[in-house]
Amino acid sequence: MGPTPDPKSPSVFHKLSLIALFAWVGLGSDGLSSSCYGPAEAYLALGQYHSFSILIALATVVTVVLISASYMQVIEMFPTGGGGYLVASKLLSPGFGVVSGCALLIDYVLTIAISVASGTDAMFSFLPVAWEPYKLQFSAVAVILLIGLNLRGVKESVAPLVPIFAVFLITHVFLIGYAIFGNLGGILEIPAAIGADVRQARADPTLGLAGMLVLIVRAYTMGAGTYTGIEAVCNGLSILREPKVQTAKRTMRYMAGSLIFMVFGLMLAYFLCGVRPEAGRTLNATLCSHVVSRWPEWLGQGFVGVTLFAEAALLFVAAQTGFFGGPSVLATMAKDRWVPARFALLSNRLVVQNGILLIGITALVTLLLTKASVHLLIVLYSINVFIDFTLCQAGVVRYWLKSDAPRKRRMSKLFYSGLGLTLTVLILASLVILKFHDGGWITLALTFALVLLVHYIRKEYMLTKDSLKRLDALVEVTEMSLGDKKLAPKVTTGPDRTAVILVNGYGGVGLHSLFAIIRLFTGMFRRFVFVQVGVIDAATFKGVQEVAALEQHAKADVDRYVQYVKRQGYEGEGVTVSGMDVTDEICKLAPELSKRYPGAIFFGGQLVFKNDSIVTRILHNFTVFDIQRALYQQGVQFIILPIRV
Repeated sequence: MGPTPDPKSPSVFHKLSLIALFAWVGLGSDGLSSSCYGPAEAYLALGQYHSFSILIALATVVTVVLISASYMQVIEMFPTGGGGYLVASKLLSPGFGVVSGCALLIDYVLTIAISVASGTDAMFSFLPVAWEPYKLQFSAVAVILLIGLNLRGVKESVAPLVPIFAVFLITHVFLIGYAIFGNLGGILEIPAAIGADVRQARADPTLGLAGMLVLIVRAYTMGAGTYTGIEAVCNGLSILREPKVQTAKRTMRYMAGSLIFMVFGLMLAYFLCGVRPEAGRTLNATLCSHVVSRWPEWLGQGFVGVTLFAEAALLFVAAQTGFFGGPSVLATMAKDRWVPARFALLSNRLVVQNGILLIGITALVTLLLTKASVHLLIVLYSINVFIDFTLCQAGVVRYWLKSDAPRKRRMSKLFYSGLGLTLTVLILASLVILKFHDGGWITLALTFALVLLVHYIRKEYMLTKDSLKRLDALVEVTEMSLGDKKLAPKVTTGPDRTAVILVNGYGGVGLHSLFAIIRLFTGMFRRFVFVQVGVIDAATFKGVQEVAALEQHAKADVDRYVQYVKRQGYEGEGVTVSGMDVTDEICKLAPELSKRYPGAIFFGGQLVFKNDSIVTRILHNFTVFDIQRALYQQGVQFIILPIRV
């Protein structure tokens, strides 16, 4: 596993952050790899009217340009990271934000599932047919391996994949170029072919003009998964190299440009080569076989094998987008108390371990339930993509409508975001209508259920917050006593004993613990040492300045406790440390404090709920019990003070 990184070292942020090239691999690979299944699904959905694929390819280019241009604005407006959840929360309302967040979480789960399923299909297109029954098992093992890889850390999970990304680009650029330049004469025939298909569709009594338009729209929506990687750049800003905004924009340009080339190139190649579906093979595999049909067998088979395995490998890389974005959204929502706070905590590898496990295991279950069917996963996948896109675009449009920026700049920004909003609304409506009975209702139902669940979690946190307000009244009392010039110091007698109190911010809970000790152990302690651990979580671990601000805030909190007890006639001291795990930091600090203050007794407060249940245990922090067990192993006395709420 290697040594544990120091979260307070400036070099760690540099080492773990990604330059634009690595970010293109880790974040942009989702959109690029979706060219392995998005264009194929759109092409196949057209049935016999293959010339319409050129129209869909052009529409895809316009869509990618508009959406990526709009998200460039999001990067500028939210330089520390601003995907759909933050944009909708800040620019629309928290209610819209949580809908976007829930849609994103499901989308990231499906990103992993569909990328792995499609990668397996690509690989097994080259392998013997007898291996076909093992596709599902292979997909499941791949997800498990990716979970383990991501638990190691961001940098380690991206760098080794750069060669795979490069091989994919080289093979697919060559494939597309060879297919197009080998059939240049067919390009001149495209207008005539489209005209012939239009006449044939209109003459078809089962289709007609209206049916033809529905067919084109349906095929366009089947390729909608092609745009999914765009959102990931905004969500992944926290792992990008400084200057983050410029790095993110460069990553977005790389991703949009390569995506446009791949999608348009593949659909044009399908049409020019007259590719038709074959059982047990992906459309890209069929295209490869067509291109190498006149090559020597050894060379043709070698090229097909390298191309398909590079395709499969990149799709597995694309699953990284789910492991980057999903835990990031969970951590942000955890800070706002929409999901349990533990999803904001970092492991000793500086990754959001709980988020990675939840997203990864859910993706594994999804794969098993859908039997790794790419066609079904695409139906489930694309609806939530455009729920998020639509809310994000709506937020940007509202921002510019209310902005007092110069008119020329405001109208320019509004033009692009307005076009993006119009387009995403139309696509979302088409997806819901055309895919509802094909399985789209499942995605909508799951998203609605998740929205209800997070609202319930938020309600529980707010109820606890309201219950703690009576304790916060103690803060007002202590502030009043601090301002009393005539306060007589209280002098105690007895041994020179020390009470070490673990606190988490200056507030009613910490003061309640202090008063309880004074009341229960009258005259026993002359000295109080207040210890606070600044927790470096996903929200804090964005740069050296954020970590420094956390430490300064913790020191200010304990200083207020020290000031109060000194005014009461006691001795006081404050100790602050920062780290990712409270228990580990306290265990490191305890021997030093015990040596400095012989006979010191450690205290920690714990909230006690009237109706204790599994919900309260999941939502609230019970770290104090872990600390007690760990300190008992060191022979340190530790007393838990119950605080009823």
